Amino acid sequence: MLAFVKPLPPEMLRRICDPATLPFETTAEVTPTRELIGQPRAARALEFGMGLKSKGYNIFATGEAGTGRSPAIRDFLQARCGTEAVPDDWVYVYNFDTPHRPLPLPLPAGQGKAFQEVMKHLVDGMKLSLLQVLESYSYRQIVRELEEGFDKQRLTLLEPLERKATEQGFRLEEIPSGLIVKPISGNDNHNNNSEDAASEPSPEEQQHQRELQRALQVELQESLRQLRRLERETLERRKDNDREAIDAALSDDFEAARAQYTDQTPILDYLDQVRENLLEQVSGSAVAIEEEGLEEVIDLRRYEVNLFVDNSATEGAPVIVEVNPTYENLFGRFEHETQGMVITTHFTRMKPGALHLANGGYLILESGNFDGKGDTWDSFLQALRSNEIELRAPRSEGPMVATSIWPEPVPLNVKVILLGNSYLYYKLSSSDSDERSLFKVRADFSETMVRDAEHEQAYAAFIARRCQEEELRPFASSAVAKIIEFGSRLADDQEKLSAQFGIIADVVREADYMAGKSGQDIVTADHVVQAIEGRIEREAGDSKSDQEDILRGMLYISTEGCIVGQVNGLVVAHYDEFSFGHPTRITARTYLGEDGVINIERENDMSGPTHSKGVLTLSAYLGGTYAQHQPLSLSASLTIEQYYHRVHGDSASSTELYALLSSLSDIPLKQSIAVTGSVNQHGEIQPIGGVNGKIEGFFDICRARGLTGEQGVMIPVSNVRDLMLREDVIQAVADGQFSIWPVKTIDEGIELLTDVPAGDPDADGNYPEGTIHHAVMKRLREMALELKSFGEESDDDSNKED
Repeated sequence: MLAFVKPLPPEMLRRICDPATLPFETTAEVTPTRELIGQPRAARALEFGMGLKSKGYNIFATGEAGTGRSPAIRDFLQARCGTEAVPDDWVYVYNFDTPHRPLPLPLPAGQGKAFQEVMKHLVDGMKLSLLQVLESYSYRQIVRELEEGFDKQRLTLLEPLERKATEQGFRLEEIPSGLIVKPISGNDNHNNNSEDAASEPSPEEQQHQRELQRALQVELQESLRQLRRLERETLERRKDNDREAIDAALSDDFEAARAQYTDQTPILDYLDQVRENLLEQVSGSAVAIEEEGLEEVIDLRRYEVNLFVDNSATEGAPVIVEVNPTYENLFGRFEHETQGMVITTHFTRMKPGALHLANGGYLILESGNFDGKGDTWDSFLQALRSNEIELRAPRSEGPMVATSIWPEPVPLNVKVILLGNSYLYYKLSSSDSDERSLFKVRADFSETMVRDAEHEQAYAAFIARRCQEEELRPFASSAVAKIIEFGSRLADDQEKLSAQFGIIADVVREADYMAGKSGQDIVTADHVVQAIEGRIEREAGDSKSDQEDILRGMLYISTEGCIVGQVNGLVVAHYDEFSFGHPTRITARTYLGEDGVINIERENDMSGPTHSKGVLTLSAYLGGTYAQHQPLSLSASLTIEQYYHRVHGDSASSTELYALLSSLSDIPLKQSIAVTGSVNQHGEIQPIGGVNGKIEGFFDICRARGLTGEQGVMIPVSNVRDLMLREDVIQAVADGQFSIWPVKTIDEGIELLTDVPAGDPDADGNYPEGTIHHAVMKRLREMALELKSFGEESDDDSNKED
């Protein structure tokens, strides 16, 4: 007797969300939420990690991309850290002791910008005061008196020597290196007649002249030494005068600046250093300033302040999200500038990284390519270990920079939330005990949540927030209901909702766009359907191509009639949110031999481990079912025809078994039915993934060829709860044009495919005639006897030859 498997009714093919069950008409009535939706374990882990301030209690948030972890965690933290202290501002200033190592200074939040302005005004005031001093009558009078006094002293030293030299026939001549003694030439002595000028001095006279010149040169050098000493003394007096005058002129400006920071010793020390350095730069430079200009002689840029981290607008502890954790994005960078033909940098051109901006708060870090390797990762771990952020110029193949800067590090106090999948978490935690000690808290984000009234309302609150923050149109309850159904489709489970809120947010935006195109002020269910269909259409390129090849006869798929050893299997391609399926032709050939079941895909290295395991399971089923009282002697080959991709899963194992049973029994299988489901050694059908895409893929082919009412798909009964089929498939089922059969065992499936009973064994393990199992066992016995007989005949022929 046939075990009658009833097709599923339409109401079991999709869990509908009735808009009447939602307690609002539009999302304008719904309070938006910033809470973590459907992630209670992750929320508790985050609360724990936030509260425990001890070193190493950073958080590793595991979960697949698209679950909306990053914005959800950001909102979660912001909602809780608003009462925490706002961290200090950080400024970088010139290091007067070690110029290439700029100094970081902390200031209470908001005072960094004020200090930058104080220094700007101070520098502007210094420029004006300096120019006023240098142009004042009193200053110039003192400078003039110093210069005149030096000139008098110079004359006092040089005039007697110059007279003496003249009397002895010499003169003092100025050359670039100073003064020298030279003989007076004939042209210089007008008292000599031509005859005397022409006469040559005797050797004795020449020797005498040289001795006189040397003696004069010695006296000259002594006078010049005294003159240089006097010049230094004059310069020192002028420098002291400059310093005294400028210090007095700048006193009010500096005292006004100091008065604002009486309780901040580092700032007061810095202002004292600025004052001293300015006096050192200006003292004795008045002439150069007058000739070349103040800013050409004095480096005023060193007194600027680099407002590195500005928390003036921060409320509570900062929450920073870094999606691309490169070295520069984490640790900061140096901007370059060109001076003539030279590329340089300056401490005022330093820019902060995410670690600086999150300092005193929280840093959410997308792992991405940040896979725990390389210099950036090592530098990141070192920063967490040492509690310091050290900004260094990264290794680069770019242009050489003439000016090298190595800033002093900034103390680091940050809680890091690193986002990654479970594989990365276990990889990092097992590779280095030190790495593991830095991320002691794991927050696991699930991809799904229970579908109940609470979470359906949470979906509505999430949509309301998107509408509020992005100024979208309100969603009608019917539109929210469609998105809830879409959430179950994403989860592939009628009893679950997807936590991939990034995708949900995209559907919300696109549905709003559809409403705008139609001139509506409220987003309706039709707009959501249009948005979802549009997303499917944009992603269905490869699937459409496969369907076209099937309909053109390029890929051989039969959807009517019966064929021995051939059955329609189903494959599926998974994308971010959709799965697209299409049928494949699975065939089996059986013949004499003892090779067992040969997996052609495996022989060509196109079978993954799970698929190979599924094929081996078939051999175990055949042995357990048919070889309890007789040997199992056969050779069989299985393949997925015209499929040239690697086969990974075991969802085709039941399909392959049906093809084997058909080939052995010589009973044809219906081609109007497609099959999916894995099988165990006992013939029980096990659940598979992608059931919705697989059903819809076969439905699309059947509909294109014309629905007959005999077509449908067999699925594991355990997959019924996963059904969230398209509405056109459900309508075809309601109209009796297509069917979905849930099966528990191979026996139920083979009966449905053949309209022949599977058969139950008697006490001796024999099956009744007219059943599938009887036909299979009979053929296996025949094959065993034929193989044995063939072996005996071969032995007889061999003996006759001997």
